[in-house]
Amino acid sequence: MKESPIFARTHDLLLWLIPHTTNHFPRSQRFVMAKRVQDSALDFQELILEAALSNGPQQTERLFQADTKLARLRFHLRLCHEMGLFSSGQYEHVARMVTEIGRLLGGWQQSKAAPVA
Repeated sequence: MKESPIFARTHDLLLWLIPHTTNHFPRSQRFVMAKRVQDSALDFQELILEAALSNGPQQTERLFQADTKLARLRFHLRLCHEMGLFSSGQYEHVARMVTEIGRLLGGWQQSKAAPVA
């Protein structure tokens, strides 16, 4: 489970995201946008861990929930950029990380999809 690239990439995302949003966002946004971004990212991590530890329909549901959480994270990150909380370079960096994680999640979801007869 932990050897899977999605877990490593999510860990890398959290290592970049949490200190950046905590230390570099203005105080007025730490309890609004920073919290939303961090909660979305941590919830995503929890959902993929739960998916790895489950199987069958429960795993499929956790993967769907993780995909939804990742979409929320993308929205929050874009909003942070539009509010000037991320520079263009920072936003590009984090967006690339999230895109890669999304591709890995999509591959996982496809591998669990029922074969078409």
